[in-house]
Amino acid sequence: MKLYFKPGACSLATHIVLRELGIDFTLEPVDTQTQRTESGIDYKTVNPKGYVPALDTGRAVLTEGAAILQYLAESTTLIPDVGTLERARLQEHLNYIASELHKAFGPFFKASATDEQRAQALETIPRHFDYLESLLDDGRVYLVGDTFTVADAYLFVVCSWAAVPGIDLKDWPFLNTLWNRMAARPSVKAAMLSEGLVAQ
Repeated sequence: MKLYFKPGACSLATHIVLRELGIDFTLEPVDTQTQRTESGIDYKTVNPKGYVPALDTGRAVLTEGAAILQYLAESTTLIPDVGTLERARLQEHLNYIASELHKAFGPFFKASATDEQRAQALETIPRHFDYLESLLDDGRVYLVGDTFTVADAYLFVVCSWAAVPGIDLKDWPFLNTLWNRMAARPSVKAAMLSEGLVAQ
């Protein structure tokens, strides 16, 4: 498998899960501004949408992080069984992270964003964190109970972006605890080191 990624972007969640599962894979960095991969390929020939992640499975290229995460995790402990309430909850969390939390950070990664859009995001993101904090205050260890799932990998990455606008996760103690729990996982450390996000 080959993961097309941008350091620290949402593709980091797929990178973490690949390492968590011990899957053999290679990495191809993408410059999303020039739409070229490190090896010089026009990235839009890989993913016409132009953003990461894209995963070349050897049979087909998959895009959209939430779909890739579920594909990789199928028949593993990183995703609940089909037909269970827990599976529906995981999908609920993935959809929320993708459509609400991830999207809310957009103005901080777009040069064309206005000051007004960034100010609005600074109001919106804490409300999403408030919601997540309310989920976690029942003592659960991870988003879907006591077992680490792909939803936690995605949440970890998006919550990491809080540092960009200067939002302190410590204001949400349960969420901050989950983030730190994730940061301590060997797969997370290895992925972040590989992407140059942390020093050895």
